[in-house]
Amino acid sequence: MQNMGFISVIPSLLAVVLCFVTRNTVVSLMVACFAGTLLAGQGLMGLPTLLKTSMGTTGFAWVMMLNVFISILVAYFQKTGAIQGFSRKVHDFHLGRKGVQLISWLLGLFVYFSDSFSPLFVGTVMRRISDNAKISREKLSYIADSTSAPVSVLVPITGWAAYLSGLAVGVGCIVDQEQAMSLFVKAVPFNFYALFAVAFVFLIGSGLVKDFGPMKKAERRAMDEGKVLRDGAQPLIGKELTEMPAQEGIKTRVFLNFILPVLMIVCIAVGTYVTLHSAKTMEAFLAVVIFMTVSMMLQGIPLKDVINTATDGVKGAVPVVMLLALAYSVNALSKTMGTANYIVSLAQQFLSPHLLPFIIFVIAAIMAFATGTSWGTFAICMPIALPLAFNYTNNQVTPLVTACFAAVAGGGVFGDHCSPLSDTTVLSSAGAAADHIDHVKTQLPYALVCAAAASIAYLFVGFLMV
Repeated sequence: MQNMGFISVIPSLLAVVLCFVTRNTVVSLMVACFAGTLLAGQGLMGLPTLLKTSMGTTGFAWVMMLNVFISILVAYFQKTGAIQGFSRKVHDFHLGRKGVQLISWLLGLFVYFSDSFSPLFVGTVMRRISDNAKISREKLSYIADSTSAPVSVLVPITGWAAYLSGLAVGVGCIVDQEQAMSLFVKAVPFNFYALFAVAFVFLIGSGLVKDFGPMKKAERRAMDEGKVLRDGAQPLIGKELTEMPAQEGIKTRVFLNFILPVLMIVCIAVGTYVTLHSAKTMEAFLAVVIFMTVSMMLQGIPLKDVINTATDGVKGAVPVVMLLALAYSVNALSKTMGTANYIVSLAQQFLSPHLLPFIIFVIAAIMAFATGTSWGTFAICMPIALPLAFNYTNNQVTPLVTACFAAVAGGGVFGDHCSPLSDTTVLSSAGAAADHIDHVKTQLPYALVCAAAASIAYLFVGFLMV
């Protein structure tokens, strides 16, 4: 496998270290991109070329447009007073801190179909409510993040399931998509990291497990001082989406302007997946943006105000899009330099059937954290992990095979879940309007606890079921 050796790790490592040291994610990623292009021998003009190439991909365009549509919807929700009205209705139930955290957890489970929409939706909807309950933005972004990718990877009717199962077709005894999807379903109970991550949110939110580490400090600040953000924090969202007042003179209609649009998104996404075998998430948001635009004008909001609201929504998305562009650039640089291949080559010497699920999980987790991409990790690890597992099982689907399949999925989700370079981590910070590095710092200890528990579980599987 081609790679540039240890040099291939330097850009990702530099980005992560600088993020924590400087607390300025944009500058850190820019420095990492520039250093990486120099190390790759691309010269001083390598950085503009890298940015142009990474931002010109369909993957980046999809995430960017989805984020823009979501930001426009958020602006519409606020302009119609829908979010404010929803917050008041929830506040009337007097849920308390535990209740608000558990409602946030349930909302994340509800919008399982998109790991991009989920953190933005949960953070945006619950932000005002959690602020009133004196819950730190760090805690809200953690809940939103932990119910996005970890949930999506467990459900068979998502793009994650289709993508992961597609990587298994043609390997061992898996000859078609139906058998591959069956393998995905069998692997769900072995996807320990995703299961533990989702369950851990419930344990933390319900108070059965007390906050610890940096999160405890953040929660104490919010409760004692009423500061949901630390002094000097830089929320990853434009002021256009945090300081927008509702339109005066119109009636607040929570169902029409909030609940119905959300139900439309869910129904279109799930319905198209069932009928077309592809969740048309982008089309769902476009349809709802058009619906809301017409609905707002029919409710008496002038066309000029509707256009200005949509423009403010786009402006509010700029900080996130900028960070996503740089994160995608680091990911592209890692692929060019062979970062993932280098990590795999280091671990191959330790392989054995008993340790295989554990080692695969660790490799996938490190790779995804370093590169910030779970799907890229899947594409590299799955073609290596499954043939190795089938080699030990005489091409039969056994617990070892399902555990290895799940280990790739869970390890990739770990990186997607907590890497500062990951798009879902960025979107979670944006949805909760939290400081990005504060979100990463407070979430990482919780993610590491779940990863450690998953590692132990894979060791048990390897030694007891192989």
